[in-house]
Amino acid sequence: MAWAAEGRHLLSIDDLGREDIQRLLTRAESFAEVSGREIKKVPTLRGRTVINLFYESSTRTSASFELAAKRLSADLLNIKSVGSSVDKGESLKDTVQTLSAYDPAAIVIRSPNAGAAQMVSRWTTASVINAGDGKHEHPTQALTDLYTLRRRVGSLEGLKLWIVGDVLHSRVARSGILAFVRMGCEVTVCGPPTLIPRGIEALGCAVRHTLDELADADVVYSLRMQLERMQGTYVPSLREYAALYQIDSRRLTPTQLLMHPGPVNRGVELDARVIDSPQALIVDQVESGVVVRMAVLFELLAGGGRGARNATEQEPQPA
Repeated sequence: MAWAAEGRHLLSIDDLGREDIQRLLTRAESFAEVSGREIKKVPTLRGRTVINLFYESSTRTSASFELAAKRLSADLLNIKSVGSSVDKGESLKDTVQTLSAYDPAAIVIRSPNAGAAQMVSRWTTASVINAGDGKHEHPTQALTDLYTLRRRVGSLEGLKLWIVGDVLHSRVARSGILAFVRMGCEVTVCGPPTLIPRGIEALGCAVRHTLDELADADVVYSLRMQLERMQGTYVPSLREYAALYQIDSRRLTPTQLLMHPGPVNRGVELDARVIDSPQALIVDQVESGVVVRMAVLFELLAGGGRGARNATEQEPQPA
């Protein structure tokens, strides 16, 4: 696998070719079988250390990386900026070099700053996984979304997907566009002109500013308004935004699938009834996140070696 052999990191979806993505999704499928067992653990990464270094709040990504590492039998160290030496003014570089002294196999980094994962990869010999860097990228979320959809619909080729909402501030949108286009999907982004980045068509997507053609989509991917990243006013009010762009039972057709990376602001980008509908894959996305991140850790740290043949082999049980 060229990506794992040459890169050793997952910093961007651009690190992955189509074959790399296919391999990761297939690997995730094998780990789904592990997750269905009574004992959800394999010895693949026993004796290896994974560090989760999170400078931003997280529930789904943090929890899924933690579960992924534990189910692969890795030793895990969770570091959050609150309560660490970061509170005392320690720089990211000094923190990474300190943690690298523990000889981790991988560092999973989330940061509010675009490019942080790239910088971390220069300061450590560990494999670095980007768990979200500012408005830049979130590659494992994109892989999770691909896996979730593939399990539901099979082939992704030619699938029409609309990404609706705050695209400007969304690292999920950027990674998602790159990943979905790479796998043959037809991607359209939709939102107010103030929340659509200039030149985003260069990534291979179409742009719309109204939901008039939403019925053409096979999949609707909704994004929340990232108020914490906004400096200034991008929409007149949340009420007006919801009136124009909220996905509800009137706008979502019975045959369309609904996705959202979470957390959801109920009543803003999504109506509560569609969140809880059979068309919603939101819980499926959360479930998929564990096995996809298991696949990423495996391919970076054990893929291609002896572990590749025994990825889902259980621990020997005592007689």
